[in-house]
Amino acid sequence: MASLRASARAPRTPSGRAAVALAAALLVAAGPAGPAAAADDDGFTLTDPRITESSGLAASRAHPGVYWTHNDQDEPRVFAVDGRTGETVATVTLRGVGRPRDMEAVSVGPDGYVYVGDIGDNLNGSWDHVWIYRFREPERLRDTAVDATQYTVRYEDGPRDAEALMVHPRTGRVYVASKNEEGGGLYEGPAKLSAKGTNVFRRIGEVPWVTDGAFSPDGTRLVLRSYFSARGYAWKDGRLGADDRVRAPIQGQSESVTYTADGSALLFGTEGERGRVVRVPVEGTGAAPAPDSSARPSPPSASGSGTASGGEPSGGGSGYTLGLVALGAALLLGLRRLRGRGGGGGAPGA
Repeated sequence: MASLRASARAPRTPSGRAAVALAAALLVAAGPAGPAAAADDDGFTLTDPRITESSGLAASRAHPGVYWTHNDQDEPRVFAVDGRTGETVATVTLRGVGRPRDMEAVSVGPDGYVYVGDIGDNLNGSWDHVWIYRFREPERLRDTAVDATQYTVRYEDGPRDAEALMVHPRTGRVYVASKNEEGGGLYEGPAKLSAKGTNVFRRIGEVPWVTDGAFSPDGTRLVLRSYFSARGYAWKDGRLGADDRVRAPIQGQSESVTYTADGSALLFGTEGERGRVVRVPVEGTGAAPAPDSSARPSPPSASGSGTASGGEPSGGGSGYTLGLVALGAALLLGLRRLRGRGGGGGAPGA
């Protein structure tokens, strides 16, 4: 796995993981003002020993309380996990697709299909295309193989590394957020994906360093997470609006996020054996769905916990705590730059 992932993400190496662990330790030491203290950890732990690199998370529409996840370097398969126990209740193998290279995200669309984003780029933006796989959610949860559709994807402005794929819960349109330490882009797919030819995704917005994202069930909010933080954006007419800081736990390898099916909370996941999925209520935060279809962002609270679009977050921690977050991020990025670039990758898909 190391040769395939050499330069995809800093925490893949022991030094990168150490930087993340150091940042987490610093935040814990900062006391209850830090964002780790804001999380209400009544989530679940992934118990399946096969799930060691959980890189995406999505709430099932067909099976309440069940969540889809997957490894990134794996066979074309996904796991259905019981949100009460963390146990795998079904393994679904995808037929009709090629060998995955780097599956990084999963989302469930309003059409009853599950979308898996094979969108990671092991060489940080050198593959001229990536893939999305789509299959219908099974009516019964059991180990099975299903026919899946494979879509070829290119970005209008060239190859990109990406780890976030989101399907809008009302329009069914697919979006991808690219990952870059200097900031990425939000890309919009065609109104309808085509299995013939190439689907060109166009850049429609600028986003921070993103490892996953999720739309609220009503489609009025988009949450994007990174290794150290998360932000919630108002979403209206297919575009990003005002944004606010979202409470998020500090995790060793912060990889995934999804809303619960009722939109009352976010679930944040991490890689590693027995990865912990943390539940964080959205009430009163930048992740809370809009009270009506206008998707107006919530105004800042009297305590000043909000922030204007593009502004610096206030509240949720002292300047000391935010400085520790910045220190951890700087360590991580510094280690990333010191490493040489690696290569590899799977065989092309079908």
